[in-house]
Parts: sequence; C-alpha cells; structure tokens
Amino acid sequence: MPLAVYLDTSAVLRAVLEEGTTPTIEGKIGAASTLITSRLSLVEAGRAFLRLRANGLVSEEGLADAGREMDALWARCEIWEITPLVCDTACQVAPTKALRTLDALHLATYLLARRHIENLELLTADHRLLDAARGKV
Repeated sequence: MPLAVYLDTSAVLRAVLEEGTTPTIEGKIGAASTLITSRLSLVEAGRAFLRLRANGLVSEEGLADAGREMDALWARCEIWEITPLVCDTACQVAPTKALRTLDALHLATYLLARRHIENLELLTADHRLLDAARGKV
C-alpha cells in the first residue's frame, strides 16, 4: 500500500536542517508516495530560517543548501490551506491536551485530510502534537 504522510513543520525542519539525525523521519519522507502539509508549515519554516539567519546559528551556505532541499520537499507536497473549517476544527480538537494553537491547526488539518486520504500517517517530531493526535486518532 502506498505511504501517505502528513508533515508538520517540526518533521520538515528536522529532515532538512538536521539531516542524518532523524533517519525514521527522513526515511518516511523519502518513501512516501503522497505528502500533505498545511500552508502553516511554509510560514513556520520560513520564520525558522529567518531566526537562524538572524542568530547566525547556520552559515549562509548551509541555509542556502537547506533552502533548496526545503523547496524540493515543498514541491512534492500537496499544500492544504488554512480554511474556516480547519480553524473551526482546531478550536475543538484535543480539548484535554495542552496543545498550542499552531499545533491545533496542524492536527485539525491532518484530521480533515484523513477523511480524504486512507491510512494517512502523521509525521511529527513534536511530542505534544503526537500525544494529542493519538488521543484523537
């Protein structure tokens, strides 16, 4: 069965910026026939790159390499927009979990995408998001 994966920003940043340190994440991204993410991921990743540049934590060459990798990854993704339905769903998901707002938007997008894509798997490096998803899935 083809592998369909929803990527949250933490998984994307780990795979691109910390290449080789997360073989499970990198392997699933590489093996996936379908990749889904939220428009939110593009914004969060873009902001992360700006913070890295401002703090001088990664060389310009390293950022350029990672940026090309990220662009190639986004080109493989189906981007889901942050719609009113996503926002309404995010208001209701995981009511007993300490889930941050942006993570609630990711979880809502993932849950809505699962309605359309059989066996869609959530790929995240965020333990709070994973915990909340396990409670909802």
